Amino acid sequence: MTLQLVGCSHRSSSLDIRERLAFTPDQTIAALAALHATYPAAEAVLLSTCNRIELYVATPDAADCPTHAELIRFLAAFHGLDDRDVSGHMFQLSDIDAVRHLFLVAASLDSMVMGEPQILAQVKQAFALALAQQVTGPVTHLAFEAANRVAKRVATETEISRRRVSIPSIAVGDFAKQLFETFHDKRALLLGAGEMGEETLRYLRDEGARQIVVLTRQNERAALLAERLCAVADSWDHLDARLAWADLVVSVTSAREPIVTAARFQPIHHQRADRVLFVLDLAVPRDFDPAIAQFGNVYLYSLDDLQIACERNRRAREQEWPKAEQIVEEETARFAADIQHRVTGRTIERLKDQADALQREELRRLWNKLGPVDARTREEIERAFERLVNKLLHPPLESLRDEASRGSPQRLLDALRHLFQIDD
Repeated sequence: MTLQLVGCSHRSSSLDIRERLAFTPDQTIAALAALHATYPAAEAVLLSTCNRIELYVATPDAADCPTHAELIRFLAAFHGLDDRDVSGHMFQLSDIDAVRHLFLVAASLDSMVMGEPQILAQVKQAFALALAQQVTGPVTHLAFEAANRVAKRVATETEISRRRVSIPSIAVGDFAKQLFETFHDKRALLLGAGEMGEETLRYLRDEGARQIVVLTRQNERAALLAERLCAVADSWDHLDARLAWADLVVSVTSAREPIVTAARFQPIHHQRADRVLFVLDLAVPRDFDPAIAQFGNVYLYSLDDLQIACERNRRAREQEWPKAEQIVEEETARFAADIQHRVTGRTIERLKDQADALQREELRRLWNKLGPVDARTREEIERAFERLVNKLLHPPLESLRDEASRGSPQRLLDALRHLFQIDD
Protein backbone atom coordinates (compact mmCIF):
# COMPACT_ATOMS: atom_id res chain seq x y z
CA MET A 1 0.00 0.00 0.00
CA THR A 2 1.22 3.50 -0.88
CA LEU A 3 -0.49 6.66 0.39
CA GLN A 4 0.58 10.07 -0.86
CA LEU A 5 -0.50 13.47 0.46
CA VAL A 6 0.19 16.93 -0.93
CA GLY A 7 -1.38 20.09 0.40
CA CYS A 8 -1.10 23.58 1.73
CA SER A 9 -2.57 25.17 4.84
CA HIS A 10 -2.41 28.30 6.97
CA ARG A 11 0.85 26.87 8.36
CA SER A 12 2.63 26.54 5.02
CA SER A 13 1.16 29.11 2.63
CA SER A 14 -0.38 32.53 2.33
CA LEU A 15 -4.07 33.19 1.92
CA ASP A 16 -3.39 34.20 -1.68
CA ILE A 17 -1.96 30.76 -2.53
CA ARG A 18 -4.80 28.96 -0.75
CA GLU A 19 -7.39 31.03 -2.61
CA ARG A 20 -5.78 30.18 -5.96
CA LEU A 21 -5.72 26.45 -5.17
CA ALA A 22 -9.15 26.22 -3.51
CA PHE A 23 -11.89 23.98 -4.93
CA THR A 24 -15.63 24.46 -4.97
CA PRO A 25 -17.71 21.25 -4.62
CA ASP A 26 -18.27 21.18 -8.40
CA GLN A 27 -14.56 21.69 -9.04
CA THR A 28 -13.77 18.90 -6.55
CA ILE A 29 -15.99 16.51 -8.50
CA ALA A 30 -14.32 17.49 -11.77
CA ALA A 31 -10.83 17.18 -10.26
CA LEU A 32 -11.51 13.72 -8.83
CA ALA A 33 -12.83 12.57 -12.20
CA ALA A 34 -9.76 13.94 -13.99
CA LEU A 35 -7.41 12.34 -11.47
CA HIS A 36 -9.15 8.97 -11.82
CA ALA A 37 -8.90 9.16 -15.60
CA THR A 38 -5.14 9.74 -15.34
CA TYR A 39 -4.48 7.27 -12.50
CA PRO A 40 -7.28 4.68 -12.69
CA ALA A 41 -5.78 2.45 -9.97
CA ALA A 42 -5.67 5.28 -7.43
CA GLU A 43 -8.10 6.01 -4.61
CA ALA A 44 -8.46 9.75 -3.93
CA VAL A 45 -10.01 12.24 -1.50
CA LEU A 46 -9.72 16.01 -1.94
CA LEU A 47 -10.23 18.26 1.11
CA SER A 48 -10.68 21.99 0.43
CA THR A 49 -11.49 24.55 3.15
CA CYS A 50 -10.64 28.20 3.68
CA ASN A 51 -7.50 27.19 5.60
CA ARG A 52 -6.31 24.10 3.71
CA ILE A 53 -6.29 22.19 0.44
CA GLU A 54 -5.17 18.56 0.76
CA LEU A 55 -5.16 15.72 -1.79
CA TYR A 56 -4.90 12.13 -0.49
CA VAL A 57 -4.11 9.41 -3.05
CA ALA A 58 -3.57 5.69 -2.36
CA THR A 59 -2.82 2.59 -4.43
CA PRO A 60 -2.23 -1.07 -3.56
CA ASP A 61 0.93 -1.12 -5.70
CA ALA A 62 3.54 1.63 -5.30
CA ALA A 63 4.24 1.56 -9.04
CA ASP A 64 0.69 2.78 -9.76
CA CYS A 65 0.78 5.70 -7.32
CA PRO A 66 1.51 9.22 -8.61
CA THR A 67 4.47 10.98 -7.03
CA HIS A 68 4.23 14.12 -4.93
CA ALA A 69 5.53 16.16 -7.86
CA GLU A 70 2.89 14.71 -10.18
CA LEU A 71 0.11 15.51 -7.71
CA ILE A 72 1.32 19.08 -7.27
CA ARG A 73 1.42 19.50 -11.06
CA PHE A 74 -2.10 18.11 -11.26
CA LEU A 75 -3.46 20.57 -8.66
CA ALA A 76 -1.69 23.51 -10.27
CA ALA A 77 -2.73 22.59 -13.82
CA PHE A 78 -6.38 22.21 -12.79
CA HIS A 79 -6.38 25.88 -11.78
CA GLY A 80 -4.25 27.00 -14.72
CA LEU A 81 -1.20 27.63 -12.53
CA ASP A 82 2.48 26.86 -12.99
CA ASP A 83 3.46 24.18 -10.46
CA ARG A 84 6.75 26.02 -9.87
CA ASP A 85 4.77 28.93 -8.43
CA VAL A 86 3.02 26.78 -5.82
CA SER A 87 5.31 23.82 -5.07
CA GLY A 88 7.31 25.80 -2.49
CA HIS A 89 4.12 26.38 -0.52
CA MET A 90 3.02 22.73 -0.51
CA PHE A 91 3.80 20.08 2.10
CA GLN A 92 4.34 16.46 1.10
CA LEU A 93 3.78 13.36 3.25
CA SER A 94 3.66 9.64 2.59
CA ASP A 95 2.15 6.49 4.10
CA ILE A 96 1.87 6.53 7.90
CA ASP A 97 3.00 10.18 8.13
CA ALA A 98 0.11 11.14 5.84
CA VAL A 99 -2.29 9.14 8.02
CA ARG A 100 -1.01 10.80 11.19
CA HIS A 101 -1.53 14.22 9.56
CA LEU A 102 -5.10 13.31 8.59
CA PHE A 103 -5.80 12.32 12.21
CA LEU A 104 -4.41 15.64 13.48
CA VAL A 105 -6.55 17.55 10.97
CA ALA A 106 -9.77 15.67 11.77
CA ALA A 107 -9.24 16.12 15.52
CA SER A 108 -8.74 19.88 14.97
CA LEU A 109 -5.19 19.71 16.33
CA ASP A 110 -3.77 21.28 13.16
CA SER A 111 -6.42 24.04 12.92
CA MET A 112 -5.80 27.76 13.21
CA VAL A 113 -8.02 27.64 16.29
CA MET A 114 -7.24 24.31 17.94
CA GLY A 115 -10.39 22.45 18.91
CA GLU A 116 -12.77 24.19 16.49
CA PRO A 117 -15.51 21.71 15.56
CA GLN A 118 -16.11 22.59 11.90
CA ILE A 119 -13.12 20.72 10.44
CA LEU A 120 -14.41 17.22 11.25
CA ALA A 121 -17.61 17.92 9.33
CA GLN A 122 -15.51 19.19 6.41
CA VAL A 123 -13.35 16.04 6.46
CA LYS A 124 -16.51 13.88 6.43
CA GLN A 125 -17.96 15.89 3.54
CA ALA A 126 -14.74 15.53 1.52
CA PHE A 127 -14.80 11.75 1.94
CA ALA A 128 -18.55 11.56 1.19
CA LEU A 129 -18.00 13.50 -2.04
CA ALA A 130 -15.18 11.17 -3.10
CA LEU A 131 -17.30 8.15 -2.16
CA ALA A 132 -20.16 9.43 -4.31
CA GLN A 133 -17.75 9.74 -7.25
CA GLN A 134 -16.61 6.14 -6.67
CA VAL A 135 -12.93 7.06 -6.35
CA THR A 136 -12.40 5.78 -2.80
CA GLY A 137 -11.20 2.31 -1.84
CA PRO A 138 -10.09 0.14 1.08
CA VAL A 139 -7.19 2.36 2.17
CA THR A 140 -9.09 5.66 2.13
CA HIS A 141 -12.11 3.97 3.74
CA LEU A 142 -9.93 2.69 6.57
CA ALA A 143 -8.04 5.99 6.96
CA PHE A 144 -11.06 8.32 7.02
CA GLU A 145 -13.07 5.98 9.23
CA ALA A 146 -10.14 5.96 11.67
CA ALA A 147 -9.87 9.78 11.43
CA ASN A 148 -13.48 10.07 12.57
CA ARG A 149 -12.73 7.74 15.49
CA VAL A 150 -9.66 9.81 16.47
CA ALA A 151 -11.66 13.05 16.42
CA LYS A 152 -14.35 11.55 18.64
CA ARG A 153 -11.79 10.24 21.11
CA VAL A 154 -10.03 13.61 21.34
CA ALA A 155 -13.39 15.35 21.83
CA THR A 156 -14.54 12.99 24.60
CA GLU A 157 -11.26 12.14 26.32
CA THR A 158 -9.74 15.65 26.46
CA GLU A 159 -10.96 19.16 27.24
CA ILE A 160 -9.67 20.63 23.97
CA SER A 161 -13.00 21.03 22.19
CA ARG A 162 -14.75 22.20 25.35
CA ARG A 163 -12.40 25.16 25.89
CA ARG A 164 -13.53 28.05 23.68
CA VAL A 165 -10.77 30.36 22.51
CA SER A 166 -12.42 32.85 20.10
CA ILE A 167 -13.86 36.11 21.41
CA PRO A 168 -17.37 35.50 19.94
CA SER A 169 -17.61 31.89 21.15
CA ILE A 170 -16.55 32.87 24.67
CA ALA A 171 -18.90 35.87 24.66
CA VAL A 172 -21.88 33.61 24.00
CA GLY A 173 -20.81 30.28 25.47
CA ASP A 174 -19.00 31.38 28.62
CA PHE A 175 -20.64 34.72 29.44
CA ALA A 176 -24.14 35.05 27.97
CA LYS A 177 -25.07 31.48 28.91
CA GLN A 178 -24.37 32.28 32.55
CA LEU A 179 -27.30 34.70 32.45
CA PHE A 180 -29.74 33.13 30.03
CA GLU A 181 -30.90 29.52 30.02
CA THR A 182 -32.33 29.90 26.51
CA PHE A 183 -32.00 32.45 23.71
CA HIS A 184 -35.19 31.63 21.78
CA ASP A 185 -37.16 34.43 23.47
CA LYS A 186 -34.29 36.92 23.79
CA ARG A 187 -33.97 40.12 21.77
CA ALA A 188 -30.50 40.85 20.41
CA LEU A 189 -29.19 44.20 19.22
CA LEU A 190 -26.06 44.71 17.11
CA LEU A 191 -24.53 48.18 17.09
CA GLY A 192 -22.05 48.70 14.26
CA ALA A 193 -20.97 46.37 11.48
CA GLY A 194 -17.71 44.87 12.68
CA GLU A 195 -16.71 41.30 11.82
CA MET A 196 -16.53 40.28 15.45
CA GLY A 197 -20.02 41.54 16.19
CA GLU A 198 -21.42 39.71 13.17
CA GLU A 199 -19.72 36.47 14.24
CA THR A 200 -21.06 36.87 17.78
CA LEU A 201 -24.60 37.17 16.45
CA ARG A 202 -24.06 34.05 14.35
CA TYR A 203 -23.23 32.19 17.57
CA LEU A 204 -26.40 33.61 19.13
CA ARG A 205 -28.44 32.42 16.14
CA ASP A 206 -26.90 28.97 16.53
CA GLU A 207 -28.10 29.04 20.15
CA GLY A 208 -31.64 29.87 19.04
CA ALA A 209 -31.85 33.69 19.02
CA ARG A 210 -34.32 34.84 16.35
CA GLN A 211 -35.20 38.46 17.26
CA ILE A 212 -32.17 40.40 16.01
CA VAL A 213 -31.98 44.10 15.14
CA VAL A 214 -29.01 45.84 13.48
CA LEU A 215 -28.21 49.53 13.94
CA THR A 216 -25.41 51.40 12.19
CA ARG A 217 -24.92 55.05 11.35
CA GLN A 218 -25.18 54.08 7.67
CA ASN A 219 -28.66 52.69 7.02
CA GLU A 220 -27.71 50.97 3.74
CA ARG A 221 -24.92 49.06 5.46
CA ALA A 222 -27.30 48.07 8.26
CA ALA A 223 -29.78 46.74 5.70
CA LEU A 224 -27.15 44.61 3.94
CA LEU A 225 -25.86 43.20 7.23
CA ALA A 226 -29.38 42.50 8.46
CA GLU A 227 -30.11 40.57 5.27
CA ARG A 228 -27.03 38.38 5.82
CA LEU A 229 -28.02 37.70 9.43
CA CYS A 230 -31.74 37.18 8.77
CA ALA A 231 -32.26 40.18 11.03
CA VAL A 232 -34.08 43.53 10.94
CA ALA A 233 -32.38 46.87 10.23
CA ASP A 234 -33.38 49.97 12.14
CA SER A 235 -32.41 53.65 12.17
CA TRP A 236 -29.57 54.86 14.39
CA ASP A 237 -32.00 57.52 15.63
CA HIS A 238 -33.88 54.75 17.46
CA LEU A 239 -30.84 53.73 19.54
CA ASP A 240 -32.36 54.62 22.93
CA ALA A 241 -35.62 52.84 22.18
CA ARG A 242 -33.80 49.74 20.99
CA LEU A 243 -31.60 49.71 24.10
CA ALA A 244 -34.78 49.71 26.18
CA TRP A 245 -36.12 46.86 24.00
CA ALA A 246 -33.06 44.59 23.97
CA ASP A 247 -31.99 41.72 26.23
CA LEU A 248 -28.51 41.42 24.68
CA VAL A 249 -26.40 44.10 23.05
CA VAL A 250 -23.27 43.51 20.97
CA SER A 251 -21.49 46.76 20.20
CA VAL A 252 -18.65 47.12 17.68
CA THR A 253 -18.78 50.68 16.39
CA SER A 254 -15.69 52.72 15.47
CA ALA A 255 -16.73 55.76 17.53
CA ARG A 256 -13.91 57.63 19.24
CA GLU A 257 -16.04 58.38 22.31
CA PRO A 258 -18.60 56.27 24.20
CA ILE A 259 -21.92 56.22 22.34
CA VAL A 260 -23.79 55.40 25.56
CA THR A 261 -22.81 57.38 28.65
CA ALA A 262 -24.12 56.75 32.14
CA ALA A 263 -26.22 59.92 31.89
CA ARG A 264 -27.79 58.80 28.62
CA PHE A 265 -28.46 55.33 29.98
CA GLN A 266 -30.25 56.57 33.13
CA PRO A 267 -33.72 57.10 31.51
CA ILE A 268 -33.25 53.94 29.39
CA HIS A 269 -32.70 51.95 32.56
CA HIS A 270 -35.96 53.23 34.04
CA GLN A 271 -37.85 52.14 30.92
CA ARG A 272 -36.44 48.62 31.23
CA ALA A 273 -38.20 48.00 34.57
CA ASP A 274 -35.30 45.97 36.03
CA ARG A 275 -35.11 43.52 33.13
CA VAL A 276 -31.65 41.94 32.74
CA LEU A 277 -29.44 43.56 30.12
CA PHE A 278 -26.33 41.80 28.85
CA VAL A 279 -23.88 44.07 26.99
CA LEU A 280 -20.83 42.88 25.05
CA ASP A 281 -18.77 45.96 24.32
CA LEU A 282 -16.28 44.70 21.73
CA ALA A 283 -15.29 48.15 20.49
CA VAL A 284 -11.91 49.84 20.90
CA PRO A 285 -12.27 52.49 22.31
CA ARG A 286 -15.27 51.26 24.31
CA ASP A 287 -18.80 52.15 23.20
CA PHE A 288 -20.35 51.93 26.69
CA ASP A 289 -19.30 53.98 29.69
CA PRO A 290 -17.91 51.47 32.27
CA ALA A 291 -20.07 53.22 34.90
CA ILE A 292 -23.14 51.63 33.27
CA ALA A 293 -22.11 48.34 34.92
CA GLN A 294 -23.20 49.90 38.25
CA PHE A 295 -26.86 49.97 37.21
CA GLY A 296 -28.99 47.14 38.56
CA ASN A 297 -29.37 44.02 36.41
CA VAL A 298 -26.87 45.33 33.85
CA TYR A 299 -23.98 43.01 32.98
CA LEU A 300 -21.35 44.84 30.94
CA TYR A 301 -18.29 43.07 29.53
CA SER A 302 -15.49 44.65 27.54
CA LEU A 303 -13.00 43.15 25.09
CA ASP A 304 -10.43 42.93 27.89
CA ASP A 305 -12.75 40.74 29.98
CA LEU A 306 -13.19 38.35 27.07
CA GLN A 307 -9.50 38.31 26.14
CA ILE A 308 -8.59 37.24 29.67
CA ALA A 309 -11.01 34.30 29.35
CA CYS A 310 -9.60 33.52 25.89
CA GLU A 311 -6.06 33.34 27.19
CA ARG A 312 -7.10 31.20 30.16
CA ASN A 313 -8.86 28.74 27.84
CA ARG A 314 -5.96 28.75 25.39
CA ARG A 315 -3.54 27.76 28.15
CA ALA A 316 -5.95 25.04 29.30
CA ARG A 317 -6.13 23.68 25.75
CA GLU A 318 -2.36 23.61 25.46
CA GLN A 319 -2.18 21.57 28.66
CA GLU A 320 -4.50 19.01 27.03
CA TRP A 321 -2.28 18.69 23.95
CA PRO A 322 -0.17 15.74 25.27
CA LYS A 323 -3.36 13.71 25.91
CA ALA A 324 -4.62 14.43 22.39
CA GLU A 325 -1.23 13.66 20.87
CA GLN A 326 -1.13 10.32 22.68
CA ILE A 327 -4.54 9.42 21.23
CA VAL A 328 -3.28 10.26 17.73
CA GLU A 329 -0.18 8.11 18.20
CA GLU A 330 -2.22 5.18 19.53
CA GLU A 331 -4.63 5.36 16.61
CA THR A 332 -1.79 5.77 14.10
CA ALA A 333 -0.18 2.58 15.41
CA ARG A 334 -3.55 0.83 15.30
CA PHE A 335 -4.08 1.93 11.69
CA ALA A 336 -0.60 0.72 10.71
CA ALA A 337 -1.33 -2.67 12.27
CA ASP A 338 -4.69 -2.89 10.49
CA ILE A 339 -3.16 -2.05 7.14
CA GLN A 340 -0.29 -4.49 7.55
CA HIS A 341 -2.72 -7.19 8.60
CA ARG A 342 -4.65 -6.58 5.40
CA VAL A 343 -1.46 -6.57 3.34
CA THR A 344 -0.04 -9.78 4.87
CA GLY A 345 -3.28 -11.55 5.77
CA ARG A 346 -4.10 -12.84 2.30
CA THR A 347 -0.59 -14.23 1.76
CA ILE A 348 -0.61 -15.93 5.17
CA GLU A 349 -4.04 -17.40 4.46
CA ARG A 350 -2.94 -18.70 1.03
CA LEU A 351 0.24 -20.20 2.49
CA LYS A 352 -1.72 -22.02 5.20
CA ASP A 353 -4.31 -23.24 2.69
CA GLN A 354 -1.52 -24.50 0.46
CA ALA A 355 0.15 -26.33 3.37
CA ASP A 356 -3.18 -27.83 4.48
CA ALA A 357 -3.86 -29.09 0.97
CA LEU A 358 -0.42 -30.75 0.78
CA GLN A 359 -0.93 -32.29 4.21
CA ARG A 360 -4.29 -33.76 3.21
CA GLU A 361 -2.83 -35.13 -0.04
CA GLU A 362 0.10 -36.83 1.70
CA LEU A 363 -2.15 -38.30 4.38
CA ARG A 364 -4.46 -39.66 1.70
CA ARG A 365 -1.52 -41.35 -0.03
CA LEU A 366 -0.30 -42.74 3.30
CA TRP A 367 -3.69 -44.24 4.20
CA ASN A 368 -3.89 -45.84 0.76
CA LYS A 369 -0.49 -47.50 1.30
CA LEU A 370 -1.00 -48.59 4.89
CA GLY A 371 -4.49 -49.95 4.52
CA PRO A 372 -6.71 -50.24 7.61
CA VAL A 373 -5.32 -48.34 10.65
CA ASP A 374 -6.96 -48.21 14.07
CA ALA A 375 -8.54 -44.86 15.01
CA ARG A 376 -6.05 -43.98 17.77
CA THR A 377 -3.01 -44.56 15.53
CA ARG A 378 -4.66 -42.63 12.69
CA GLU A 379 -5.32 -39.66 15.01
CA GLU A 380 -1.71 -39.64 16.25
CA ILE A 381 -0.32 -39.65 12.71
CA GLU A 382 -2.62 -36.80 11.65
CA ARG A 383 -1.56 -34.75 14.69
CA ALA A 384 2.10 -35.42 13.91
CA PHE A 385 1.64 -34.18 10.34
CA GLU A 386 -0.18 -31.08 11.62
CA ARG A 387 2.58 -30.31 14.17
CA LEU A 388 5.24 -30.73 11.51
CA VAL A 389 3.51 -28.35 9.10
CA ASN A 390 2.94 -25.77 11.85
CA LYS A 391 6.59 -25.93 12.95
CA LEU A 392 7.79 -25.52 9.38
CA LEU A 393 5.50 -22.50 8.81
CA HIS A 394 6.11 -20.83 12.17
CA PRO A 395 9.54 -19.18 11.42
CA PRO A 396 8.58 -17.53 8.11
CA LEU A 397 5.17 -16.41 9.42
CA GLU A 398 6.66 -15.04 12.64
CA SER A 399 9.28 -13.15 10.62
CA LEU A 400 6.53 -11.75 8.40
CA ARG A 401 4.55 -10.57 11.43
CA ASP A 402 7.67 -8.91 12.88
CA GLU A 403 8.33 -7.09 9.62
CA ALA A 404 4.69 -6.03 9.42
CA SER A 405 4.81 -4.61 12.95
CA ARG A 406 7.79 -2.48 11.85
CA GLY A 407 5.85 -1.34 8.80
CA SER A 408 8.12 -2.87 6.15
CA PRO A 409 6.87 -6.36 5.20
CA GLN A 410 6.86 -5.99 1.43
CA ARG A 411 10.28 -7.49 0.63
CA LEU A 412 9.72 -10.54 2.85
CA LEU A 413 6.17 -10.85 1.53
CA ASP A 414 7.46 -10.93 -2.04
CA ALA A 415 10.12 -13.49 -1.06
CA LEU A 416 7.56 -15.79 0.56
CA ARG A 417 5.29 -15.57 -2.47
CA HIS A 418 8.21 -16.46 -4.71
CA LEU A 419 9.62 -19.29 -2.52
CA PHE A 420 6.26 -20.94 -1.93
CA GLN A 421 4.92 -20.06 -5.39
CA ILE A 422 1.88 -18.28 -3.99
CA ASP A 423 -0.17 -16.53 -6.63
CA ASP A 424 -2.54 -13.82 -5.30
